[in-house]
Amino acid sequence: MTNTPAPIRCLVVDDEPLAHQVLTQFIAQTPGLTLSGKCRNAMEAFEHLTQHPVDLMFLDIEMPLMTGLNFLRTLKEAPKTILTTAYREYAYEGYELDVLDYLLKPFSYERFVKAISRLTAVQAAPAADSTEEKFLLVKERQGLLKVSHRDIVYVEGSKDYVKITTADKSYLLHQTMKDMVELLGPGFLRVHRSFIVAAAHIKLLQPENVVLNDSTYIPIGNSYKAEVLAFFKK
Repeated sequence: MTNTPAPIRCLVVDDEPLAHQVLTQFIAQTPGLTLSGKCRNAMEAFEHLTQHPVDLMFLDIEMPLMTGLNFLRTLKEAPKTILTTAYREYAYEGYELDVLDYLLKPFSYERFVKAISRLTAVQAAPAADSTEEKFLLVKERQGLLKVSHRDIVYVEGSKDYVKITTADKSYLLHQTMKDMVELLGPGFLRVHRSFIVAAAHIKLLQPENVVLNDSTYIPIGNSYKAEVLAFFKK
């Protein structure tokens, strides 16, 4: 019997009613998320956080009384935060505060899901002695599907999308190969500009390819050969 993970408690902090409506809808239709509260300014948000700790805060920047960035600076133990704003110029300052993501209004549900995947990637990266399962979230018609890292055979990249291949099925994810390397971690090896392979599924190393257990051939890029050899020598 497996334990169902606790839902991610979300707080919306924004002075715009439309933003409350959009985020409330997106949170409601995303499995694993639950709405803890909605606040119109930093003062309300501070009071809510004092009484109801949350896991994730959607924070607007331009608000009355105090900006979202200044509010974030006042918090000694801030929850993971995704900035939501109509102003592109605050992006750098936001990332200096170690926010998870920066959603530029108006944003789509697909972009919202990509931001959420950053949080789940952090949560799915356990300590070395942890046995927690690592997984990716992939958008399907029914909602977000958990794809376990141990089920992934290889990943193929194309611009801002990747195709995740398991033994049974393939999934498309709006993500870059650079981000995928960070999300997947040390159990995966990038062998080509367009390919990341699960080390557990590699059967044979050839001069120009790695051969997987299912006899799939994956090319090795010239700039990755040294890294692949070093991996096998370990």
